[in-house]
Order: sequence, then structure tokens, then C-alpha cells
Amino acid sequence: MPGPASWIHRTRELAFTPPLNPDNLYGHLVATAVPGVEEWHDGAYRRTLALPGGPGIVALPPPVGRTVVATLHLSDPADEDEAVRLARRILDLDADPHAVDAVLCADDVLRPLVERSPGRRVPGNPDPDEFAVRAVLGQQVSTAAARTHAARLVRARGTPLPAPSGSSLTHLFPSAHELTALRDEELGMPASRKRTLHGLVAALADGSVDLRADLVTARHDLGALRGIGPWTVDSVAMRALGDPDAFLPADLGIRVAARDLGLPERDRDLVARAEVWRPYRAYATQYLWSALDHAVNTMPG
Repeated sequence: MPGPASWIHRTRELAFTPPLNPDNLYGHLVATAVPGVEEWHDGAYRRTLALPGGPGIVALPPPVGRTVVATLHLSDPADEDEAVRLARRILDLDADPHAVDAVLCADDVLRPLVERSPGRRVPGNPDPDEFAVRAVLGQQVSTAAARTHAARLVRARGTPLPAPSGSSLTHLFPSAHELTALRDEELGMPASRKRTLHGLVAALADGSVDLRADLVTARHDLGALRGIGPWTVDSVAMRALGDPDAFLPADLGIRVAARDLGLPERDRDLVARAEVWRPYRAYATQYLWSALDHAVNTMPG
């Protein structure tokens, strides 16, 4: 594995269609960042990447004009285009904010939120398997607790890497195969969630759940696992599978925002009300979260 001096450095300008509101995008990524894998450092969101040719690191500062200037640290120069693809997914740079905001502005409740801060994106994750594990770790616990659980797995089972000087990035997030060796005593969580996590990583490792399959199949197979409910499925679909219409009516933050905005609070009623937000309910979720006083809405630094 390369040492810091042998990283291959590349800079790429990532273009996007404005507007792009960075607050919830970078705020969410940093508020939920897993220590050792993600960080806010030197004015940029940074994270490790498992690339075909070896480990990599991407640094993504806030946009300037119509571009994000990404810095890539690569083991293999052949991985440059793949690292760029994953960086674009993380920041949702291929979204069409005009199409999204036009649909959501047609709703009287969402219109003020959209007009106040147009161009909200869905914070992404470069690895669906990683995010599925993180979603299970985050079931019914706080953001801070989910980060603690994930950091423990990273230290115990992640692949170490030497990071560039001055960085706290230390590991790749462990793969599903690596996590199949987890023992119950390594997991500080209820027995039911331990069973869910073991079942998930086994299914990901043996291919019975393939989150890189088509969206319908991936959602169905993930949801068929014991302990995986709609909140987990839609969280993974939204953050890691690129589903623009994923929706989280059972999310506590969504329920609070719905109550404060005069929307239905019951899941079934809110789902019915959200029909007018199709096919962009994942973006409606970002606007609903923006109505809350939470760290995910605050631009780091």
C-alpha cells in the first residue's frame, strides 16, 4: 500500500448546474461523518475511497461558481475517472435543480422553503454496501451514537491506510466480507440489531442482496431481510442508490417538520400528501429537514 509520499495527486473541476445550496449537503456529510473514514479538514469534506486499483482519498471543498475543484489522492492513476464518478455521486452534482425545484414549488407548503434556499441536493455515499451497514447502525439511535458504532467497526475491521500529513483519515470502511467476521461482543447494540447486521453483511457478502443491481431489485431484496424496514430501505435508496423519489415518512425529523409546517404527521397520511412531490420526494425530504434546527443544515466551518 502506498505511503503518503507515493500518492498520485490529481485535481479535477467538477461542473454542475446551479443553483447548488451547500448548507445541507456539506452539513449532512460532516454531521454524520465516520471518524477515520470522513472528515472536514482544511475547508473541505474529505473521505477515503475503495477504488479498483487501491485506496484513494477525495477532498471536496464548497463550490465556486459552477464547479467544485476536487483533489484526488490515488494509489493507481487508472482510478481517476472512477474517483470523479464517486465524487459526483457524493455531492449529487448530476441533479437538475430547475426540474426538482419547479415540481416542489408547486406545493404551497414547500414553496417558501425552496424559494429561501433553492438547489438543495441529496448527500450521497460512494458505496451502497457501506451505507446499508451504516443505516442499520443508525436504526433508532442518535446521529452521534450511529457515528460511534460505525467508528468502532472501522477501527476493528477496516483496512488501514497511510493518509496525507495533517489528516485524520486512517481507514477504508470495512467491506461486507470483512464484517462477516464480526463477533457479538464487538457490537454495542441490542441483540435484535446485531442479528439484523449479521444478516445484512452475510447477504451482501454472498451476493443474495446486490445493491448494485437495478433499483427495484435492490430495494426488494434489501427489504426482504429480517430487521430491515421501510426507513432503512429508503435511506439506502436515497443516499446510496440514487433514487430521487425515496421518502422517509417515519423519520423523526420528517415527522417534526411535518407537524411544524401543518402537514399530516401519520405516515400513511403524509405519504398520500407527498404524492404531489413525485418524482422528487428525496429532495422534498431535504427541504423538510431544512426546517429543523439541526447540525445537518449547518455549513461546516
